[in-house]
Amino acid sequence: MSSVVHHRTATVNGMDVFYREAGDPRSPALVLLHGFPTSSHMFRNLIPALADTYRVIAPDMIGFGQSAMPTVDEFDYTFDTLTDVTAALLEQLGVDRFAVYAQDYGAPIAWRLATRSPQRITAIITQNGNGYTDGFVKAFWD
Repeated sequence: MSSVVHHRTATVNGMDVFYREAGDPRSPALVLLHGFPTSSHMFRNLIPALADTYRVIAPDMIGFGQSAMPTVDEFDYTFDTLTDVTAALLEQLGVDRFAVYAQDYGAPIAWRLATRSPQRITAIITQNGNGYTDGFVKAFWD
């Protein structure tokens, strides 16, 4: 049963956030953050393989996959704002502590989740990602 992958949508900060979820909700949580220009679809074969051991949650970031795609006038497309949405989704799902696997574009979000609330992070696994904030903030470019 735990290897069944559910496709769900949550309303976070007034926007639809699509996510894939599998595994026992009592198991340790593992959050999968996709790269650019993909979506949680990139994890479609990995999620069932991990679901016997973990509660796996793989959201589509705002602007990707099946999540909301507001215009740049409607949404501040920064890693800080994407982190806010991801953190709010996890809070809404009742995820207090979790490991995070981040690929590419997901890595700056994972890094921010970890630096904001290190007590919530049990592990960070990164693939082809950058774990720093310089260069990702507007002040760097001004």
